[in-house]
Amino acid sequence: MPTAKVRKAVFPAAGLGTRFLPATKAQPKEMLPLVDKPIIQYGVEEAIQSGITNIIMVTGRGKSAIEDHFDVSFELEHLLETRKKKELLALVRQVSDLINIAYTRQKEARGLGHAVLCARELVGGEPFATVLADDVIDAETPCIRQLLDIYEFFSAPVLAVMEVPPESISAYGCIDAEPVSHNGSKNKVYRIRDLVEKPKASEAPSNLAIIGRYILTPDIFDSIDKVEAGAGGEIQLTDALKYQLRSRPIYAFKFDGKRYDAGDKLGFLKATVEFAMRRHDLGGPFREYLKGLKL
Repeated sequence: MPTAKVRKAVFPAAGLGTRFLPATKAQPKEMLPLVDKPIIQYGVEEAIQSGITNIIMVTGRGKSAIEDHFDVSFELEHLLETRKKKELLALVRQVSDLINIAYTRQKEARGLGHAVLCARELVGGEPFATVLADDVIDAETPCIRQLLDIYEFFSAPVLAVMEVPPESISAYGCIDAEPVSHNGSKNKVYRIRDLVEKPKASEAPSNLAIIGRYILTPDIFDSIDKVEAGAGGEIQLTDALKYQLRSRPIYAFKFDGKRYDAGDKLGFLKATVEFAMRRHDLGGPFREYLKGLKL
């Protein structure tokens, strides 16, 4: 039986963005610009480049700017048209023409597992990608596409992982896993034995941290339903995956690429500098400016 194709990607975007206050008091953190593009647009473009055809945004109160960004702006387009600003007009239209986007609301912040559950009706009985837009991943082959290749081979859920220093592992979900040979590689694909949410460094089963890219199968919704809420009434996706492990294999893939934590101030600043330096229109002058700084 052929593996069901992944056509949809869920973007949980209902978080309050408290780490970026006061900037996020009146605008979603997902709309903070990395150079000149909102954080969330990088994730949407990655999904498109990976072959995804439908996006499901799980939003909350105060997130209408996300909907507006990906919608048609008649007034702005008309203004640019009358002022003969063709390049800017093409740029604006490109955003609204990107992909089909549906929206659903997470009425209260009850954790990542609950946010994914909110997308159940729109996902239906299909496998789907889940993208945490805070994790901006720069990669030659889009990270989601890399995961899809593993999913299509094993017909099982796949999580993106990366190695982190032991002192940082307590900030992540972590896997206990055994390497699996795949396409001649022995240290990229893992079959997961267990998952631990934010372990102490001394108790972590490995230094492989789960990053915000997942390929999930529809039975995850039943698993989310069955797990109990943890601290603060939050339902963790890691707990649901752990429950799902009882009945099916789950894999992890150490992806190729560089991940930036744009949900963290320092990570956001690093991403801004590095993305700006790569730009053909900004890179040269920006590099010269940085060289002139007395550091």
